[in-house]
Amino acid sequence: MTSKKAVLPIIVLSQFFCTSLWFVGNAIISDLVISFNLNPLALGYLTSALQFGFIIGTFIFAILTIADRYSASKVFFVSAVVAAFFNVLIAFGSHTLLSLIVLRFLTGFFLAGIYPVGMKIASDYFEKGLGKSLGFLVGALVLGTAFPHVLKGFTGLFFWEHMLYVTSGLAVLGGVLVVLLVPDGPYKKTLPKFDVSICYKVFKLKTFRSAAFGYFGHMWELYAFWAFVPVFLKAYSSYHSLVDFNIPLYSFYSIAIGSLGCVISGYLSQRFSSKKVAATALALSGLCCLVSPLFFMINSEITFLLFLMFWGMVVIADSPLFSTLVAQNVDAASKGTALTIVNSIGFAITIISIQLLNYLQTEVEAKYLFLVLAIGPVLGLYALYNKS
Repeated sequence: MTSKKAVLPIIVLSQFFCTSLWFVGNAIISDLVISFNLNPLALGYLTSALQFGFIIGTFIFAILTIADRYSASKVFFVSAVVAAFFNVLIAFGSHTLLSLIVLRFLTGFFLAGIYPVGMKIASDYFEKGLGKSLGFLVGALVLGTAFPHVLKGFTGLFFWEHMLYVTSGLAVLGGVLVVLLVPDGPYKKTLPKFDVSICYKVFKLKTFRSAAFGYFGHMWELYAFWAFVPVFLKAYSSYHSLVDFNIPLYSFYSIAIGSLGCVISGYLSQRFSSKKVAATALALSGLCCLVSPLFFMINSEITFLLFLMFWGMVVIADSPLFSTLVAQNVDAASKGTALTIVNSIGFAITIISIQLLNYLQTEVEAKYLFLVLAIGPVLGLYALYNKS
């Protein structure tokens, strides 16, 4: 029997192993274009395919209430193995753009049984201190997000096929660790029967709705910020001709430091309420959006980088706390479904904000581009404190 102290490190490690399937595509996507003679536009299609797969997967997992009707650890294991299978298939055979899109979509689809289900497993073990636990869990995801920027400098040392073998192997290992060492937690309640209405019934609860809409505001900003950090750095260099950033390295730092933000916010939630800490982080990241034009004009790259590091910390620090609030404000038997449907909607929102920035960067001067991201924090804070 695994001790409760060991459960969280196992979940965190397994989550990191499994979500490497998500971000390995970022590291090898250029190799795929060359190896399979694809049009350069394939880069965007393949990246979006996995994101859409995750959105559809979380929606279907939520509709079918899978994480609440079955053992979450077994769902995690099966999802990890199947996602690893579709990931490694890329290394075999001669692929077309369509076949690669299908494989990335299916990998993303089964990641729906890993990220939100991992949070569900943690919530079944840690009723008290859930914010701290999810802080570590989301921190592991952040490191996985940042890792491709480091891999850019080292992928020349490895064949791209080997990266698929390694990440698929790690994903299977993560699934095995969870199913063998993390049985269903003491606070788990099983949903007695299939109930599709749960997906919309949870939104009738005001406290749940407040947390969910706060999370949606956070997601409007988060992935757009991560996606455009390299653009942010490049734009600053264009305003200051003597600045020559190592863009992949500083992009890694700006995103990876968010894992520290998640851990800190998790600990702060034990002293203050999760809602207060989440709202503070959301307000600070919104403020960063609003003052970003000023920092483009400051002729100090150290000051600019410190600002970017701070933004990278607060932009994600509220994420585990919003998930905590979501899990705490629904019936225990519905936690898995609630977390999954909120993830599905939240990630769908990220596509809108990313595409909006993508369009605006050809229409708006770079230093004003990130003002639009403030919409998310403003609406998120309104949702958190709206009395109606």
